[in-house]
Amino acid sequence: MSENKALSDLINFVAKSPLVSRNEIERRSALNSITQNLTPQPIHKKVTKLMDAVIVLSARTKRIDLPKVKIDIDVFTPSSERAVKILMN
Repeated sequence: MSENKALSDLINFVAKSPLVSRNEIERRSALNSITQNLTPQPIHKKVTKLMDAVIVLSARTKRIDLPKVKIDIDVFTPSSERAVKILMN
């Protein structure tokens, strides 16, 4: 009996995705939004993202009983000027 119900549900299935819309503009818009999400993000990351990662890792290692380490971060701009310098003990 449940097999018949599943088949009848499948027969009555109506696709609600904008990808199967009869409106071509709506279809293209849905497809474009999918492809934009699939394109790789730029590799260039901001210094703030790097800083966030260092701070998170530092906080994690403080909770673990590991030997102490010294972190020295020196970041330069494309014009060879120092942008950030951080020393963590």
